[in-house]
Amino acid sequence: MKFDPESLTFSDAGLIPAIAQEAESGEVLMLAWMNSEAISRTLASGQVTYWSRSRQEFWVKGATSGNVQELVEMRFDCDRDCLLVLVRQKGPACHTGRRSCFYTSVIDGDEVEIQSPI
Repeated sequence: MKFDPESLTFSDAGLIPAIAQEAESGEVLMLAWMNSEAISRTLASGQVTYWSRSRQEFWVKGATSGNVQELVEMRFDCDRDCLLVLVRQKGPACHTGRRSCFYTSVIDGDEVEIQSPI
């Protein structure tokens, strides 16, 4: 069966959450948003493309920073309302210079930074 991005369940804003995960290590890197066109661009180019809600434009991860995400595999969940994008991450995934955007943990009720910038 041929995949059709329109078969996914998008929000009222036409977006779907996309979790980026390092394909080899399984490390969760970030969460961003895609629309149907971003999904199509990602699948066609092999370079992960997101939709920036703040700038209202497409952004190819790493186009300006060099910290690109090469697509390995794209999956969707059972409700078809969330994507898992397995990637090969070059450099940090987070705009703060950290490997992952998930660098703060709650430990015994305290916020603890568990990852420093690369």
